[in-house]
Amino acid sequence: MHYNPSFFDVFWLLLILLSFSPWMKQRMLEAARLKLMKKIEGKRGSRVITMIHRQEGFSFLGIPFMKYINIEDSERVLRAVRLTPGDMPIDLVMHTPGGLVLAAEQIAAALVRHKGKVTVVVPHFAMSGGTFIALAADEIIMDPNAVLGPVDPQLGGFPAASIVKAMREKPLDKVEDKTLIMADVSEKALEQVRKKVAQILTEKGMDEGKTGEIAQELSQGRWTHDYPLFKEDLEALGLRVSTDVPLEVYALMDLYEQPAQARPSVQYIPVPYKDGGKEGNANKG
Repeated sequence: MHYNPSFFDVFWLLLILLSFSPWMKQRMLEAARLKLMKKIEGKRGSRVITMIHRQEGFSFLGIPFMKYINIEDSERVLRAVRLTPGDMPIDLVMHTPGGLVLAAEQIAAALVRHKGKVTVVVPHFAMSGGTFIALAADEIIMDPNAVLGPVDPQLGGFPAASIVKAMREKPLDKVEDKTLIMADVSEKALEQVRKKVAQILTEKGMDEGKTGEIAQELSQGRWTHDYPLFKEDLEALGLRVSTDVPLEVYALMDLYEQPAQARPSVQYIPVPYKDGGKEGNANKG
């Protein structure tokens, strides 16, 4: 007796396979990431930790989740640091728009207390809380076009420095109680972040006079919160920055791709060109 599968049997089988496809793809990506991380660790003799906030294929109703530094991140980084021998170097690869001040401060404190060399690698950007963490490193390595950013606190979606300024420039009898409360909290937040930045830099061995200057520049709202600070800007502030990003880090970033779109916004031939593209044009004519 032979069984002939019906259309619905085939349909349900395909549906089951398709439902497992994203899970299998994610597991394969994670395995590839771990393999590359082990390669970097073997080459540099370090513990590699990644904190990469990119929107991957998983979403809810087609809307990708926004990722940022949160308490779960700080718990994971603290656990990784705790599992690392005190004299072993740590390489933290960061790609983040920032996030919770508390989480960033916890991670920075753990890195400062680690006795081995701490290197923060920024292949593209590490803004706000990411910059706060980078300040705790013994060495910052950035792509020549990568950026850090100001660490001034934000309250309710507004810069704390701007809230304080708006309150001071307006007659007190015209200011609402809520604004007064926000201004009070903003002043405390500005002072707390300034103090923490100066403390981190001092513990890393920087001169106290210089730490106060850098903390003031980065935390008190001189620039907009998304203002890009390139290598030259950071060096002008007195920070030491290298651009020797390991090639394996770029390969690692390729394993954290954004969600697939019907048509990519950016396209290029994904191979390195040499001699001004002459090799690519060799067959012309």
